[in-house]
Amino acid sequence: MGLSSSMWAGVTGLLAHGQRMGLISNNLANVNTTAFKASNMYFADLVSVNIGTDAGIAQIGTGVGVGAVYSDLSQGGLETTTDALDLAISGNGYFIVKEKTSTNANGTALRSGNLTSYYTRAGNFRFDSDGYLVDENGYVVQGWEVDTDKVRSNEVSGVTTSSVPIKGSIKDIKLDQFQIPAQATENMTVITQLDSSDTDHATSDTDPFFAMAELWDGQAAISGGNALADTAYAYQTTMTVYDQNGTSHVLTIYYDKVTVSNSGGKEYWEYIVTCDPSEDGRTLPDSGGGTAVNTTSTAGLLMTGTLTFDSSGNLINMSGYTLKSDAVASGGAYNLDQWTAADVNSSGYPQFTANFRSVSGGSATDSANAINIALNVGIRDTHGFVGGASNAAGVGDTVSNLTGFTASTLKTNSTVTTNYSTSSSTVFNSQDGYASGTLTGVSVDSDGILSGTFSNGQVLELWCVAMANFTNANGLDSVGGNLYAATVASGQGVTGRANTGSLGSISGYSLETSNVDMAAEMVDMILTQRGFQANSKIITTVDTMLAEVIQLKR
Repeated sequence: MGLSSSMWAGVTGLLAHGQRMGLISNNLANVNTTAFKASNMYFADLVSVNIGTDAGIAQIGTGVGVGAVYSDLSQGGLETTTDALDLAISGNGYFIVKEKTSTNANGTALRSGNLTSYYTRAGNFRFDSDGYLVDENGYVVQGWEVDTDKVRSNEVSGVTTSSVPIKGSIKDIKLDQFQIPAQATENMTVITQLDSSDTDHATSDTDPFFAMAELWDGQAAISGGNALADTAYAYQTTMTVYDQNGTSHVLTIYYDKVTVSNSGGKEYWEYIVTCDPSEDGRTLPDSGGGTAVNTTSTAGLLMTGTLTFDSSGNLINMSGYTLKSDAVASGGAYNLDQWTAADVNSSGYPQFTANFRSVSGGSATDSANAINIALNVGIRDTHGFVGGASNAAGVGDTVSNLTGFTASTLKTNSTVTTNYSTSSSTVFNSQDGYASGTLTGVSVDSDGILSGTFSNGQVLELWCVAMANFTNANGLDSVGGNLYAATVASGQGVTGRANTGSLGSISGYSLETSNVDMAAEMVDMILTQRGFQANSKIITTVDTMLAEVIQLKR
């Protein structure tokens, strides 16, 4: 290796260290860039040349070059912010963004936009004027739409899922649901503890299981009195429900212990579900020309039935009776012979209706236009009520005449009405109706579910933020703006939901900070500077040696 080769070796050192200084400068420049990943440069020696020596063939290197540049993909710190749409990824994965499709005033697509997917860990997102969730470059965040129908169906059926159901393929996240319409109550849960030491308040020699129903007088309430005397029941609880127009109504459930001689060691309680008699919009029979229920003493009485407890206070069965579409009033009331076994919904809970809006053909659970409310007291049976007398009048004081669920198909929930020797109380209640509301805020949970909070107190799950991961994330192409593009080296991204597979979780009100280590970069800068100086010294030294060679001709 001659002197000129030595000089060129020094030149390669200058070039390599110059590039390394550029990389260090870029790292330090992005020390406060959201989710920036530092890069590390690795040198590699250049090809060596063979020379002859007394010991044989030997090799001398010809300099240095840049061997590789790898990103430091370690997790950056999480910075707390005040915006719910600031999202940080804890663990593996990238958010997916795309250029949004442009539309004209009529909503017609003008162009499809850039179909290329970009990937980023910078989660400083905001909604633009069109309702799209966009990044700082105006690219739209991608995700799945939540299957709200499935969510509601699961709630009705009592099905618990490990993840929020989604529908369709990944698409632009766009918020266009700034108002939600009213939702009529279709399901109500009332779990109570009924005091086993209580006594029978409402009594009847002929119909002890329906004593409260017989005492109920809706017309007395309409006239300003009480439909049921305070001394006629052991316990009562109320719940606010909503009709299809979003108007609220108060339902009251009364409970009273039943004393029968043939109880067989069990305890029986009767219950009635009632509303304000003046709000009862039913007309029966429902086929036309029927009697307005709110003109009878039955006004406001929606369902009656019994609860059966074993000797330990556990609920083991129930019955329910309602007025069907062919019920006929007699003597200013719908007598017990018009009350038949209640229908059950798809989940097995007994149903009733009040027809608050006086809808034609909606006055009974078997009517075509009925909006039914299912009552959950902790047990259910999709096979419905079986056995017993054909109507409530045929029950009398005989337990076996009560309709009920089949023991082998009855399901008991984890939360259920009880009959222990403690004071009566309402343990839990809920219902699924609500008035209309406007969007007041949004939030994103750790699974990437974007939910909207509305003025009526409802929180609806709207979107699921999509994420992607790569086998070789170092192969991603940085295109600026905190964005990466997939390459052949990185492979195509595997999409999925946060907290599934190898994908990390999402933190709202947070941003991932740069993972640049300033102290390490300063040390690297010093070493790079010294390396550059040493290589420059090679050139000046070789130059001096060449000058000496030139001087030999003198």
